Parts: sequence; structure tokens; C-alpha cells
Amino acid sequence: MRALVNSAPGVFELTELAAPEPPPGQVLIRTTACGICATDIEVSLGSGRTSFPAVLGHEWTGIVERSGPGGDPSLVGRRCVGENVLSDGGEIGFEHPGGYGELFLTEERLVRTLPDRLPSPAAAMIEPLAVCVRALHRIGGTPIDTALVLGDGPIGLLMTALLAGAGSGDSVAGEITVAGGREARLAVAREWGACNTIPYRSIDCPLPQACRALAPDGFSLVIEATGRADVADAAVELAGRSATVAILGDYGVAQAGFAWNAVIHRELTVVGSNASAGGWDEAVRIARTGALDLTRLVTHVLPVERYREGLDLVRSRDPAVVKVVLDWEGSQ
Repeated sequence: MRALVNSAPGVFELTELAAPEPPPGQVLIRTTACGICATDIEVSLGSGRTSFPAVLGHEWTGIVERSGPGGDPSLVGRRCVGENVLSDGGEIGFEHPGGYGELFLTEERLVRTLPDRLPSPAAAMIEPLAVCVRALHRIGGTPIDTALVLGDGPIGLLMTALLAGAGSGDSVAGEITVAGGREARLAVAREWGACNTIPYRSIDCPLPQACRALAPDGFSLVIEATGRADVADAAVELAGRSATVAILGDYGVAQAGFAWNAVIHRELTVVGSNASAGGWDEAVRIARTGALDLTRLVTHVLPVERYREGLDLVRSRDPAVVKVVLDWEGSQ
């Protein structure tokens, strides 16, 4: 099998590896598409979760190639995605090889089948969608007057869509504001239900001031999806009385710098949400219905052989780039 291997800090090589064989309880997946996540770029530089060489890729979709002994034969040949956290606590694309490989193993119980009509690049976006479904579960189902989403990356955009009722038809938030730095992404936010968008790179005042102008008493829900510590601090500042602040980014070793009394005096609820456990069934259901066009996130689909171009696009932070997907089906 071929695999895009993270062989040294920041270095990837397309090479040949031995194909794995599925033991009992597992299946062999043939990857059809895999998204390049910004987390992959960070992990590739060195992480306590991986070692070199490593095969990353947690935003995968594929076809069940083979079942382990005693497995369900009806799964073979089915298009699928799957929950990434295995029984040992490790995760596909991190501690376990993932979709940067042509073939990889996962547990049969975690596989969710998909209709053939769903394009592979869209199916690869079910993983970030599941991350957002989990976050919405963590936030709770209480109706929200005003919501502020900080960040116009895939997570921020998908959270916007879920708050606007994608997949359920019932809006969770009455008025949704999205703050981001890239107009092409903010256009998707408006398409998916944002009432207001704030292009923070082109405004003449600080981001908190621009947001506060839309909700002088603070927002009922603030979602932080940028991964920037200063913006996370601002999220607390922009929350109204009895509001919820949901933290979804990855901040590395950064620490909070907000006033703790803000949480106490305004009686805020601060919610952290990580990964996608518990969100897969709902995410797959939404993808199956077509209620949310996940292809809107995918701006670039490249054959695996052009992986360097794909990695550079993600690293570039080009405003035209939302999501880059590596295509295994169309590779040579």
C-alpha cells in the first residue's frame, strides 16, 4: 500500500508500506478521501501523541475492503466513515494510522455506512461536523437569543449551520453573528444562517468593540473556534449575564488571561468540548439527508500525488482556502 508518511518534523513523503491485516473485531478501510486538517500540520512538527514515522489523517472516508475473522460480511464494499477513538483510547490519525494511508484499520463497531451518492470530499467533512454536533450537545438545547461565533474556519462555519437548524429545521439561536477574517468564508456563514458577519481584518475598531455594538448587553452564547488565546479571553468579555461560553479551539500551551470575577459576577457557564465522540450518528444523519451541503467547505480536491501543494495551501492561510481534501480514488 501507499501512504503519505510524516517521517520527520514537518516532513511528509509518499512511500510504500506493508498493508495491514484486520484482526477479529476490526475492518480494513480503503481510503477514498481525507481532509488536511490544521491539526495535522501542527502534529507533524512533533507531538506527544505520535512519533516518527507516522500516518496521520483523521478526516477520512473510505470503503470497507475486508472484515476481520468473524466480522460482518455485509459491510464489505460499503462506503463509510467512522468514530476515530478506539477501545484503547487512541485515535485514528494520531496514535493509530489514519487516512493519509491508502489502507488502515479501525474497529467494526465504529463504522457508519454512507450512501454511494454522497461525494467522498463531502463525506470527509463528516468528522468536523461530528465535532460540532458533540459541542452542541455539550452546550445544551436551551433556546438562545443571540449567538456569537468567533472564527470562520470549518468548525466555526459548521457550528453556525447547526445553530441555524441545519439537519433539524429548528434554529437553536435567534440571531447569529460570525466574526472572521476571510470574506469567502463569511459568505458561507451568511449562506448557512448567520444574520451578521464581522470581517475583523478590515474594520477600524478592535474586534470586541465591533461585536459589542451588535449586543451591548453581551451575547447569550459565545463560541470560540479560532484557537487564539486572546480571542478566547475576548469570548468571556463578550458574554452576557448567565451566558454560555463554549471553547472549541486548540490553544497549545497558552493559558487564560480573562478576569475570573467575570465568570462569577455574570454567572457564566464555560464549556469545553473536544473531538467527536457521541456526535457521529447525528452527523451522518445530517450528511445523508443532504440538508447541509458539506461540499461548500471543500475548496480544493487534489490527488494524493499533489500532497505538497495541498499542505502548502493549508499552511498558507490563503483566504480562498477553506478545506483541502486529498483524493485517493483519483490518484495513480
